[in-house]
Amino acid sequence: MPHTAAQRVPRDGLSYVRGEFAPPLSNLTVDGLLKETVARWPEREAVVFREQGVRWTWAQFDAEVEALAAGLANLGLSKGDRVGIWSPNRVEWLLTQFATARLGVILVNINPAYRLAEVEYALNKVACQALVTAERFKSSDYLGMLQALAPELSEAAPARLRSGRLPALTTVIRMGDAETPGMLGFAAVMALGRQRIADGWRAAAVAAELRDGEPINIQFTSGTTGQPKGATLSHRNIVNNGRYIARAMRFSEQDRLCIPVPFYHCFGMVLAVLACVSTGAAMIFPGEAFEPGATLRAVSEERCTALHGVPTMFIAELDHPDFASFDFSTLRTGIMAGSPCPIETMKRVVSAMHLDEITIAYGMTETSPVSFQSSTDDPLDKRVSTVGQIQPHLEAKIVDGAGQIVPVGETGELCVRGYSVMHGYWGDPARTEEAIVDGWMHTGDLATLDADGYCNIVGRAKDMLIRGGENVYPREIEEFLFRHPKIASVQVFGVPDEKYGEEVCAWIVLKTGAEADAEEIRAFCDGQIAHFKIPRHIRFVTEMPMTVTGKVQKFMMREAMMRELERRAVATA
Repeated sequence: MPHTAAQRVPRDGLSYVRGEFAPPLSNLTVDGLLKETVARWPEREAVVFREQGVRWTWAQFDAEVEALAAGLANLGLSKGDRVGIWSPNRVEWLLTQFATARLGVILVNINPAYRLAEVEYALNKVACQALVTAERFKSSDYLGMLQALAPELSEAAPARLRSGRLPALTTVIRMGDAETPGMLGFAAVMALGRQRIADGWRAAAVAAELRDGEPINIQFTSGTTGQPKGATLSHRNIVNNGRYIARAMRFSEQDRLCIPVPFYHCFGMVLAVLACVSTGAAMIFPGEAFEPGATLRAVSEERCTALHGVPTMFIAELDHPDFASFDFSTLRTGIMAGSPCPIETMKRVVSAMHLDEITIAYGMTETSPVSFQSSTDDPLDKRVSTVGQIQPHLEAKIVDGAGQIVPVGETGELCVRGYSVMHGYWGDPARTEEAIVDGWMHTGDLATLDADGYCNIVGRAKDMLIRGGENVYPREIEEFLFRHPKIASVQVFGVPDEKYGEEVCAWIVLKTGAEADAEEIRAFCDGQIAHFKIPRHIRFVTEMPMTVTGKVQKFMMREAMMRELERRAVATA
């Protein structure tokens, strides 16, 4: 395999590609990236939180970050310490992201949907010394859960917690105006910081000691198999990924990005926030959580030029009853990512939302996250049917079960190597070594590369099912069923079967007002796809089980069907 030149197009008929070497990798830290943008465009609008009434220029945002950094430093937090953030999309989250980076403190993203056992595990796994938390979100009472985990809070002095179940945690900083025993108010920490700045404290001396290769962020991966793993990312990982993502969208300081995706996930904090910070583009946040009407209003009223979202978000926006009343004339680009993007949805977004230059991105938390992305000038057929080409300074290969590179067009596991590969899983060298072999991150995703170097994600290796000796890729069936005029959403997965080993099952959400039965769906498939791909089990549902980021949880569907059909997993060699 060549390692000395870019080759975005496979050579010698093998599924291997290497990204361009331009522009060069940046050595900036996250804080250095922000400082560079603040210096270039201090008076341009940078941050808009519509729900909280916040509207800041880059200079104003930087001053708020400095105040919080000073406040956190006043609490004794310093380089290498871990600070958790447990909150939906609020301005406090954004400030914490950059204030911790200014100090070299490692930010630990905690899923807003986590409950007691999950947050206890996350805080203890990485030994968080402090936690910044919202008061509540939807049905989650964050403060109540923390008080249940650490009843010692009721008697503790602020920043002096000593808890049996959370031994590393000393400081809880709560958002909102109310006061809670044992906790500091976010506004009070900001006030402490401003006083310290008035007394002469400056972050510049601290920032000068930071290096781009040092860890700055921990994100927990899905815990569908075993406990979640803490993917540890460096400044270098996420700064450069944000830069190249912005480049693929042709972002500039003139752009205004609507961000309805969650901060705690790479989609929010890298593909959105760091892409904007790297170019001076304005960040527009419609609300704490995704709501299609609020998102469409933000796009229209804020004159947004770009919009991010997972496919389910775009589907909800397209189906909004007042869709036709919103102005999309300023929209140009954005990213659809986070889960496989149905081709028909992509086509509707391009035609109905004025998103002629929308891009598709593919990646995973462990690769910071994007490794493939389409660009604004890629042919439409490539942008709607692939995840684009390899990003700069990365290389990718597709391998078979023996680790050999497969021919172009054949399916295998996608592996990625380069600057974006994580440090590792925090405190888990064994699982790190399983995932990263000779620098190659084994993604667990099944993919193909075409002769032009465009990648198509076929599905997860664990999602592939084998029916009577035939490999079946759910994504292929989903794309076909999506053509049915009555189907709004569909997910395909395998369930155990004594005769065939596994059988194909489809869960379907119909469009509003539509009616269909299983026989109609099978008739639609008959003669169009191979008989062994036609779903044997079809269920019509009103919604799919999903994570907070819009990722469908197929394992929950599989478990539900196994209970319904009274099936157990078939033992295999």
